Order: sequence, then C-alpha cells, then structure tokens
Amino acid sequence: MRTPLSVVIGAGGTGGHIYPGLALAEALRRADPDAVISFIGTERGLETTLIPAAGYRLHTVDMIPFDPALGAKRFLLPAALLRSGSQARSVLRTQKAQVVVGMGGYPSAPAIVGAKMAGLPSVIHESNAVPGRANQFAARLTEHLTVAFDGSRAHLSGGERARTVGMPIAASLAALDRPALREEARRAFGIPEGARVVLFNGGSLGAARLTAAAVGLAARWRGREDVHLLIKTGPAALAETRHKLIDAGAGPLAAQAVPYLDRMDLAYAVADLVVCRAGSATIAELATTGVPAVLVPYPYAPGDHQTHNARVLSDAGAAHLVPDAETTADRLAALIDPLLADPARLAVMGRAADPGHHARAADLLAETVVRLAGKPTTEREFTS
Repeated sequence: MRTPLSVVIGAGGTGGHIYPGLALAEALRRADPDAVISFIGTERGLETTLIPAAGYRLHTVDMIPFDPALGAKRFLLPAALLRSGSQARSVLRTQKAQVVVGMGGYPSAPAIVGAKMAGLPSVIHESNAVPGRANQFAARLTEHLTVAFDGSRAHLSGGERARTVGMPIAASLAALDRPALREEARRAFGIPEGARVVLFNGGSLGAARLTAAAVGLAARWRGREDVHLLIKTGPAALAETRHKLIDAGAGPLAAQAVPYLDRMDLAYAVADLVVCRAGSATIAELATTGVPAVLVPYPYAPGDHQTHNARVLSDAGAAHLVPDAETTADRLAALIDPLLADPARLAVMGRAADPGHHARAADLLAETVVRLAGKPTTEREFTS
C-alpha cells in the first residue's frame, strides 16, 4: 500500500507568507490528491484564521520574531528557537512528515529547525527581493533553496545553488483572464456603469496611510461619476473609514470600503489601477495578472525589502513607485488622473511586467517537494 505524501509547511505572520504556503498546498494536492498537508505557525499571526479557513490543520509553536526592536529580549532568540524547534519536531513525528517547507517569516524557522533535528529533508522559499532574517538563518540549515526573484540569491548563504521558481500564487490568479471576468466582477462590487475603478489594497490588515489617502481622494472626487474607489481597509478600520467617507460626501457610487477581499481574482479583474503596498506576493500577482499599479512600499519593512520588490515592476514600466511619506490625496490625484484619462497608457503598463515563473511557481515548488519526498531520510529520523 502506497504511503501518502506528508508535508508540513512553516508559514505565518502575514498574508505574504501564508498565501504562498496555501498556493503550494493547492499544488501538492494537484500532484497527489491523497497528500497529507499541515502547517506550523504561531498563535500571533493571521495563520490562526487563514489556514483553518482553507481547510488545513495548523500546529502552533512558541516562537518570537527575528526583530532587533525586541531589545534585550533578542537574547532569548536561541532558546526560543531550540524550544520551538523541539515542538516542531514533535509535530513532524505526529504527522509522519516526509518533507518540511519553510515559506519565510519567523513562524517558519522552527519548522526548519525541527526538520534538522529530525533528520528530514527541508526546503525554504524566499519570497522577497531581499531575504528576511528568518530565511537568512534557515538557509544555513538546508541544502535546498528556492527563490521568487533572481536577486535574492546574493543575500542567502549558499544562494548560488538556489532555484528560481517564482512566487507561488493561487490558481485562480495564475490563470486569470481579466477581460473575461470583468463584467462579473463589476456586478459583484456594484460598480456604476462607465466608472473606472481604483483599488486600494494595503495588504492583509490594510494600511492606514493608503486608507487615509483614499478617503482624501474620495472627498476630492466626490462629484465625479467616472471613477469609483474600492478600498480594502482591514477589519479594524472598516467602521471608521465608512464614517469618514460619509463625512467626505462620497456616496456608495463614488467609493466603498470593504474589510477584506475574499476573491482577489474579482478584485484584479475589476481594477483599472491598483494602489498598494509592495509585498512580494502582491508584486507577483500584479506581474502575472497584468494590472498596472502605484506602489507604496511599507517604509519599515526589514532591509527596506518592499522598495526592492517594487523596483521589479517600476523599473519595467509596469508601476509607479511613490514613497510612503509622499502618499497624500493631492500627490495621488496628480498621478492617477492622467493615467485614468489614458487607457492606452494603462494597457502599456499592464503589458510591461514580466510574469516570469509566478504562474507556475506553486507547481515548480511542489515538484521540488515531491522529489525530496522520494529520498531516504537519515537514521536520526524521529529517534530523539
């Protein structure tokens, strides 16, 4: 009787690590419908809701961020890694894991440590142009490295052997036909006939800077019927943003605030332009779907990696890069107005992005995982 493929994926913290992990899980299920897939994370991040909602089991471990801002607590990091790695090893034993995957972010580091303790093969995926601290550490514990962008190799120990697979994205986005889905998307969001759509997307939790600029634009454009603002605020800021839109005189035909976007395929299909942060998953989605963008990198991202991510598209002419401190309603109006008035220019921006491997990235990474699962593990497996 064939032993089903068993894979444990370390992913957590933000959607930028979780959604690629879920895309990989989808691809593994396509490769082996009987595969047993579970996740390792912590109790702090979005994984506590997103992963169970997607139908996968989440195991939590005790881990602290790789963050210099912790001050003296950073000296607890080695002990935290040892403890959480031991907890992860126990999870691997329970799951009869054959391969462990770390998708980056501090919740994934214990999974790679646990794999090392158990003598199991592991692979990491680095999603950012400049790797985060967790993967810089984890790269020293595994021979198998994959990256979303070629430039990441120079920042990883052993990066010369890394395989560029792209950024795993959901199958619904990898195969997105925007024109074919556009009318359904406009109906789903209630977009007025003839209105161009600007989507504000601040990431998993929203972004206060982008939401404030969107409300300012709504006030500035409240009398217009040719533009509609779709603003993803995150759950915490939803009520306040809706009140501010009412106070600004922007009715539902001019602007709407939503807490979350369950169907990103519909969101990208309806958008003529996206104003967003520059997380690696977002960059890959924009490049694959061909949506022109105004990118506002999060200024406090470790190593300023969002600015490096953004330049992948801005240097290609597929996006405009605007620093966070300059992101005001006036600045965006001066930039967006001419773009909305020139559909041909928007179309050129949409075609300028190189989709690279992103549409196939989940399947390419799954191929690596399946191949590793066929290799024998060491004699140390599950013995301690």
